[in-house]
Amino acid sequence: MNRLDINQIKEIIPHRHPFLLVDYIEDYEPGQYAVGYKCVTYREEFFKGHFPQEPVMPGVLTVEALAQVGAVAILSLDENKGKLAYFGGINKCKFKGKIVPGDKVKLETKIIRQKGPVGIGEAVASVDGKVVLTAELTFMVGK
Repeated sequence: MNRLDINQIKEIIPHRHPFLLVDYIEDYEPGQYAVGYKCVTYREEFFKGHFPQEPVMPGVLTVEALAQVGAVAILSLDENKGKLAYFGGINKCKFKGKIVPGDKVKLETKIIRQKGPVGIGEAVASVDGKVVLTAELTFMVGK
């Protein structure tokens, strides 16, 4: 297994607090897949307004977390080091459950197609083995 801690992740992708949404990578293969985790705490900034009476992690941030895990897979390739991965599209996105404080979210993104700088990742977020989000994420690698 290829594990990355937060400092190693920051060497690959440019995101920083408060927008770095991956705490560690459990395993990855450059250009193929990455599996990471987000440990959600009540102290997350977004819980102040989403929603104060019932804190729920915004679904779009879960999509972003999956994209960041996919970016680790893509940008860890030697030819992509120092580049950026941009969203090209979000397709077939389904929200199937809530993420709340105390959850440890498993983020899995598998690269299923790539041609030149454009590719597609199949992404799944789950909590305690229950899928909470699925999506196809299109990306573009650029400078």
